[in-house]
Amino acid sequence: MQLTGADIVIDCLKEQGVDTVFGYPGGAILNVYDALYQHRGEIRHILTSHEQGAAHAADGYARATGKVGVCFATSGPGATNLVTGIATAYMDSIPIVAITCNVGVSLLGKDSFQEIDIAGITMPITKHNYIVKDVKDLADTIRDAFRIARSGRPGPVLIDIPKDVTANRAEYTKKEIAPYFPDPEQIAEEEILTAVSMMEEAKRPYVFVGGGAILSNASEEVREFVCRMDAPVTDSLMGKGAFPGTESRYTGMLGMHGTKTSNYGVSECDLLVVLGARFSDRVTGNTQTFAKHAKILQFDMDPAEMNKNILITAGVTGDLREALKKVNARLPQQSHPEWMEKIRTYQQQYPLRYHPETLTGPFVVEEVYRQTKGDALIVTEVGQHQMWAAQYYKYSAPRTFLTSGGLGTMGYGLGASLGAKTGRPEKTVVNIAGDGCFRMNMNEIATAVRHQIPVIEVVINNHVLGMVRQWQDLFYDQRYSATVLRDKVDFVKLAEAMGAVGIRAATQEEFRAAFAKALELNTPVLIDCQIDSDDKVWPMVAPGGAISEAFDEADL
Repeated sequence: MQLTGADIVIDCLKEQGVDTVFGYPGGAILNVYDALYQHRGEIRHILTSHEQGAAHAADGYARATGKVGVCFATSGPGATNLVTGIATAYMDSIPIVAITCNVGVSLLGKDSFQEIDIAGITMPITKHNYIVKDVKDLADTIRDAFRIARSGRPGPVLIDIPKDVTANRAEYTKKEIAPYFPDPEQIAEEEILTAVSMMEEAKRPYVFVGGGAILSNASEEVREFVCRMDAPVTDSLMGKGAFPGTESRYTGMLGMHGTKTSNYGVSECDLLVVLGARFSDRVTGNTQTFAKHAKILQFDMDPAEMNKNILITAGVTGDLREALKKVNARLPQQSHPEWMEKIRTYQQQYPLRYHPETLTGPFVVEEVYRQTKGDALIVTEVGQHQMWAAQYYKYSAPRTFLTSGGLGTMGYGLGASLGAKTGRPEKTVVNIAGDGCFRMNMNEIATAVRHQIPVIEVVINNHVLGMVRQWQDLFYDQRYSATVLRDKVDFVKLAEAMGAVGIRAATQEEFRAAFAKALELNTPVLIDCQIDSDDKVWPMVAPGGAISEAFDEADL
């Protein structure tokens, strides 16, 4: 049947099973929004307060559900406002499809009103992108975009459509979209055999779990492998929940703000098994000293990650879940009682600590954990609060910790929490923010109220840019250049002005009561938590230092 390009866009989204789109309209994309109006009972549209919020919401939806997130924006500044959100998704391998519209084909390249080469701009931060100049190519382009976004190593894809293409007509035939399954035959048998041999030889193995374990839905296989390997487990920021943080083998996060147990253990192991992690500089510290006593065995979907940041001993390339199925079928039960006992001694010797009586970031996170019984979906912004959320909440399932790991995007969390709650409405969704981050995209509180999305916004308010100030305190002789935020902005009044509930907490008792009320209300709530400006994230590794040199307040 003959359809307009705009109708083809909507019908292709329905083919892909899309139930929600996040976006902001404008002149160039009006035809698509008109078609969306005709299908408003089939695809929900969340009108965000800013296009960046739409990109982050699509990202949060994808992380929380495992589906492809979708966002819309118009041409020019609408499209460029998506860029930070697309880059955030790209760095963390999150599947989103961003659909933008542009000026008509005849106006391209003429500096027309609100024209921008968004395909050129996003080329380095997308897995692939398109500009569709013929309506006959539109349906297959959209199908390709979704396939590319979700297959292999996931990532964002952008489709730019000139306005006249959305108005032109073409023949459209509906297609059934087959689900994507990775091919286990792509994993080389000799790589599996080498990996098993290295595991059998190890006396002091350590397992390091990254975000790839979540993207490949491999948490059950990871858990079986760890038990079969009889090894302690650490994770990256992106790997939270792939292995339960409640289990005794789990030793906490690795790296700059990782636990001493994990940092010391990895520094002493003789085999580091890396499951879907890319050796970020925040994990490795000084690469010359990282795991220097160990053979390194890396499992990764992307062959480009092998030997990129750290020289490895051997690697297994392919989908992690399928690779671990093969390993688990071949690896005999291992036993390392002396090594496990040493790690347990480290755990007892180096627990995480914070002030027991005052209101602090760690207390807030632990109280959220207690009241949600560990069953919430936690989203964060970027900074000290992000590290506390990673350290003190015990994530027992994948896709329950959503954060910007690679790009470190301040302003990510509130939009992402809206996407997460939309995708998983049955979950309690809490965005843990710092006051600096909250200021970046706080207008999305209005979005939560407009669409009745009951997220809980917990602002850990120290009136400074906390993580930057921590570095200034430790490494810049306390020269607090442009990091003090002491002004008259009242977050409680601001939340109320946008229609949400605002509560201020300055003590542990006040926060307990405030969070209990937020859970009870089931409406957008902001809690402004007043903490000390000089609270720090411990432990820490100095920039360029070895992870074996992690220090905390007691060491200072």
